[in-house]
Amino acid sequence: MALKTSLLFALNKNGGSLQRASSWWSNVQMGPPDAILGITEAYKKDSNPNKINLGVGAYRDDNGKPYVLPTVRKAEEIIKSKNMDKEYAPISGTAEFCKQSILLALGEDSQHVANGCNATSQTISGTGSLRIGGAFLNNFFPGNKVVYLPTPTWGNHIPLFKHSGLDVKHYKFYDPKTCGFDFQGALNDINNIPEKSIILLHACAHNPTGVDPNPEQWAEMSQLMKKRNLFPYFDMAYQGFASGNFDKDANAVRIFLKDGHEMALSQSFAKNMGLYGERAGTFSLITTDKESASKIMSQVKILIRAMYSNPPINGARIATEILTDANLKAQWMTEVKGMADRIISVRFALKENLKKEGSTRNWEHITDQIGMFCYTGMTPEQVGKLTKDFSIYLTKDGRISMAGVTSKNVEYLAKAMHTVTK
Repeated sequence: MALKTSLLFALNKNGGSLQRASSWWSNVQMGPPDAILGITEAYKKDSNPNKINLGVGAYRDDNGKPYVLPTVRKAEEIIKSKNMDKEYAPISGTAEFCKQSILLALGEDSQHVANGCNATSQTISGTGSLRIGGAFLNNFFPGNKVVYLPTPTWGNHIPLFKHSGLDVKHYKFYDPKTCGFDFQGALNDINNIPEKSIILLHACAHNPTGVDPNPEQWAEMSQLMKKRNLFPYFDMAYQGFASGNFDKDANAVRIFLKDGHEMALSQSFAKNMGLYGERAGTFSLITTDKESASKIMSQVKILIRAMYSNPPINGARIATEILTDANLKAQWMTEVKGMADRIISVRFALKENLKKEGSTRNWEHITDQIGMFCYTGMTPEQVGKLTKDFSIYLTKDGRISMAGVTSKNVEYLAKAMHTVTK
C-alpha cells in the first residue's frame, strides 16, 4: 500500500513533466477538411432517395456505379496466368510501361522517342508525377523557380508545387462572363510572364472548368511562349477521356513539340484506364538530345529513390498488357471512347432538359466544355440551395462532375438547377 501511494505521489509530482512530454504537438493546428471528401461524407449521410453526388472526379456508369474496364479485367487475367513475382520495380519503373506511355502521348512515330530524347520514369499516378517534376525543376531549372498556373486550376497543383519548393503565380484562363476560355487575357498575361519561367498547361479536359483552347489558339500560345522563352509543363490526366480520340487529346503537346519546345509532361492512367487506386503514371522531360535525357534520368532516379524508392508494379503491369497487345489496345480505345461519349451525351441531355424546364439562361457552355468537369456558372449561394433543397452535392464554385450525371437523374438535376438560377 505504501509503495502504491509513493508511486501515485511521484506521478502527481512529475505531472508537469508528463504534460510537457505529451504536448510536443500542441502547436499543430487543425487543418481544413478536404473539400471533395467533405462533400462525399455529407452525401452519404443524406437520406433523400433523389440525392446526387456531383463532387467526385471519378468515372461512373449510367447507374452511378464505379466502372472497371473489360480490358483491365482481361489484362488482370493474363497477369494472373503468368504467375509473376512481386519483386521491386526499378527506381524509374518498368521500361516497357514508360516506353508505351510516352508513345501514347507523342505518337507511335515520335522522333523524340526514336532518338532517345526523352527521360521517362514511372510515377505514383499524376500527382506523384507532378511532385517529381516539381522537385526536379526546383533543383535543376536554370531560370526562375516560379510556375505559372491557369486561373483556376486543379486544387492540388498549388500545394504540390509549393511543397516542391517552387513559387506559384497565375495567368488568366477562364472567363466567368462566357464560361469559356479567356484567350486574350491568357495571351496578355503570358506576354508579361518573365522569360525563363515555367508555365503549366492542361493538355486537354481542363480541370476544373472543362474549357480547352482550340488548335489555333494552342498554336498561337505555343509561338508566344517560344518567343517569350517560357518552359511548358503539360499535365495530361485525361488523354482519350476528353474527346474519345487519343491523338486529338494529345494535339496540344504535339503542337508544342513541333514548334521546337523542350517540355515536361505528366501522364496518368487513372481516368482513361480506370486505374484510380493502382496509381499508374509517368513523368517525362522531353529534350533535344539523348545525352541530356540520360543526365536528366540519372537525377530523376535520385529524387525518386529518396521519396519512395520505386513505384508500385500492378497498375503498370495492367497498362503494359493493354498497350502492348494490339487487340486489347484497340478494344481499350473503344471502351474509352464509350466513356467519353457517355459524358458528352449527358452534357447534351442536361442542356436540353434545362431548356425544357423553361430556363432562359444561356447554357451552351455545358456542351462547349469537355471532359469530366463542367463549370456551370452557378454562384456559391445557388450551390447552397441545390444542396439544401434538392440534396445535390457539388463544390461551391459550381463545378459539377459530369460522371455523376446519368440518364436517370438528369431531369431532376435540370429541374433543380433551373429552380435555383431563375
